[in-house]
Amino acid sequence: MRSEAAGRATSSAAGRQGRRKVRDMRESREPRVLHRDEWDEWYDTLLRAFGGVEESAEERELFRALTSCERSLGVWDGDRCVATAGAYDFRLTVPGGASVPAAGVTMVGVSATHRRRGVLTSMMRRQLDDVRAWGEPVAILTASEPDIYGRFGYAAATFGLHAEIDTGRVRLSVPAGTDDVRLRYVDPGAELEACEAVYARTVPARAGMLARQAGWERLGLLDPASERGGASPLQCVLAERDGEVTGYVRFRVRSEWRDSGHNGQVRLQDLTGVDPVSEAALWRFLFGIDLTSSLKVRGRPLDEAWQHLVSDIRRCELRVRDSLYVRLVDVGAALEARTYQAPVDVVLQVEDAFCPWNSGRWRLSGDAKGAVCGRTSDAADLALSVRELGAAYLGGVGLASLAGAGRVRELRPGALAEAAVGFGATTAPWLPHGF
Repeated sequence: MRSEAAGRATSSAAGRQGRRKVRDMRESREPRVLHRDEWDEWYDTLLRAFGGVEESAEERELFRALTSCERSLGVWDGDRCVATAGAYDFRLTVPGGASVPAAGVTMVGVSATHRRRGVLTSMMRRQLDDVRAWGEPVAILTASEPDIYGRFGYAAATFGLHAEIDTGRVRLSVPAGTDDVRLRYVDPGAELEACEAVYARTVPARAGMLARQAGWERLGLLDPASERGGASPLQCVLAERDGEVTGYVRFRVRSEWRDSGHNGQVRLQDLTGVDPVSEAALWRFLFGIDLTSSLKVRGRPLDEAWQHLVSDIRRCELRVRDSLYVRLVDVGAALEARTYQAPVDVVLQVEDAFCPWNSGRWRLSGDAKGAVCGRTSDAADLALSVRELGAAYLGGVGLASLAGAGRVRELRPGALAEAAVGFGATTAPWLPHGF
C-alpha cells in the first residue's frame, strides 16, 4: 500500500511539474509576426490594455487598414493573445530636410494578467532587431507612459505646445499681406487632396514631420460623434492666394451659453500654411469666429509664430508636453542622414546596452552640406548614451542642457560647445499628428 501511494504521489508530482512546464513555455512564448486573420483579437487585446474603451467602427477600420501585419508582433499564451506591438513604415524629416526611413512604433500593449514577466522587453528586443534588419536607422514612438521606454533607448526629442486662448480679450496683430489671403469654408472630405498638397509642401521644412503615406490622409478626417466632447462635426476652411490653395485649418466649435451671453469654444485640430500670411489669416479667422470666446490648441510647434502676434501671451495659458520619442537603431547611418548647422568634428563614446552594436566610439564630421559617421579608435571627445543622441537628434534638445543634467560628459575641452551648436536646428522639431 505504501509503495502504491508513493507511486501515485510521484506520478502526481510529475504531472504537476509537466503541466507547469507547459504553462511556463506558453507564457514565455517568444513574440511572433501577426497573421492577418488574428488582427481582431490582437487589436482587442490592445484596447483592453488601454482600458477597454471601444472605438468607433470608423476608427477601428482605419487602423485595420493601416496595420502592416508583417511589421506587427504578438505574444500568445496558448490560444490567447496577451501582448501586441506594431511598427509603421514612415519617412521622418531630419535637420537639413532629408526624409529618413523610420519605424513608427505603435500599438504596444501587454495584458494586465501578464505584466512583469518580461513580455514587453521580449517584444522590444525582437522589434529593434527587426528594425535593424529592415535597414531603418531610426525608431520613433509616442509614449503613453514616458518612463517605460527609456530603458529601451528612447528619449523625448520633440515637444508640443498646448494653449487655451482667451479670444475675448486677446487681440491678434497680423503681418502685411494677410488681407490678400482669401478664406472659404469647404467640405473636409471633398478638399482632402488640396489639404494634403499643402501638408506635403511643409514636410521638408521642419524636422520631426512625417511624410504622409497612403491611407494616413484619412486620419485627419476621423470624426466619430462619440469623441467630439459636445462640439460640432469637423469643419474645414481653406486659405487661397492668387487662385492657389496655400493653407487649411480643421476645427470644431463647442457652443455654450451663460446668463451673461455666449461662451463658445473653438477646438483646433490642425492648421497648416505654406507661408506666414496664410497661417496668420487662418489664426485670425479662428480668433474671430462668432459666439466663441476661447480657442483650445493642442500639440503645436514650440516656436509657432502666432505667439508673437498676440497682444497678451499670459492669457494664452501656454503649456508644454513631450511628444515624439526617438531611438537611434543604427548610430552611424542616423547621424549621417542629417546635416549640422555649424561644422562639427567630434568623437562620440556611445553606450547602448540594449542594442550593443551601437556601443563604442564614432567619429562624426559634418556641416550644413552633409555628414559622415563611422567607427574610430581615436580618443573620445564626448561620452553619452544612445538616449542622449536620440533626444538631441532632431535639434530640439540641446546637448549642453543634457550635459548640465550629467547625461553628457565632455572629455575634450571645447567639444561640447562645438557639438551643441552643430546639433541645433533653426526651427523647433514637431510631430504633426500621433500614430
